[in-house]
Amino acid sequence: MNATSELLLASTSPRRREILSALRLEFDVCHVDIDETPLPAESAEAMVLRLASAKVEAADRGPATLVLGADTAVVIGDQILGKPVDEADCLAMLDMLSGRPHRVVTGVALHTPAGTETAVSTTDVYFREIGRDEALAYWQSGEPCDKAGAYAIQGLGGAFVTRIDGSYSGVVGLPVFETLQLLSAAGLTVLASDKQ
Repeated sequence: MNATSELLLASTSPRRREILSALRLEFDVCHVDIDETPLPAESAEAMVLRLASAKVEAADRGPATLVLGADTAVVIGDQILGKPVDEADCLAMLDMLSGRPHRVVTGVALHTPAGTETAVSTTDVYFREIGRDEALAYWQSGEPCDKAGAYAIQGLGGAFVTRIDGSYSGVVGLPVFETLQLLSAAGLTVLASDKQ
């Protein structure tokens, strides 16, 4: 896609696009392909910030002056859960999450002409007990296939969530508060008044 907006989203995630669109921001989208393998002994916070920054650096910017990237990790204990590779992996992840709290960590990076700024959002998510048949039916729905931690809070996976402490949009994949702070610092303001 030829970039025509000042803002470029370095992600083809439909969830991130929906969040930016809901904020009434004009933006273009580009696909980036980076290695998302965690580094040895790397914390979830360090990983999501590194990957979000790598995405904005890898983006084909064109005329865009601001490039936004994000990365999300689901963490239980000190284990980072990626996207499930198959049914067994999905069921194992849901079994780990069942009846227990976990963290969702999302890193945001904004590349500007002055450099790249980052922010991180951490949310505690609490799951009810998940039955084996439920977990299998959820896998068969297709929803968990490309989701970190094998669930989508904004979809059927929301049925497992009893409460969250933190940012709902961060769990979805793009924390609104942190994203708007970065954009505002770069001069792109949401809810700006036309009045002088």
